[in-house]
Amino acid sequence: MGKLPADKTAMVEVSAYPLRDDYIAAIDDLIDRLSGCDHLEVTTNRMSTLVFGPYRHLMECLTLAMERNSVQFGTISYVVKVLPKAERELNGYR
Repeated sequence: MGKLPADKTAMVEVSAYPLRDDYIAAIDDLIDRLSGCDHLEVTTNRMSTLVFGPYRHLMECLTLAMERNSVQFGTISYVVKVLPKAERELNGYR
């Protein structure tokens, strides 16, 4: 199987479900960590966070953000959808 070229982009939709009463702080922390990564576009809505950028870089940032987020806030269930080779807009979906 071939590898996805490093310059290809991806879109990831991530939702976090912290298993704690003060869940908003944990969700805000994850969003802040993703927003702090260079070369990524982060958009939030009421249900999830969309992240767009270079595939490998995006996956590295997402992995690190989730790791540090769960170390700081404990058990968190993450639901992640990955669309490799994504264009910036996919039928108007941003």
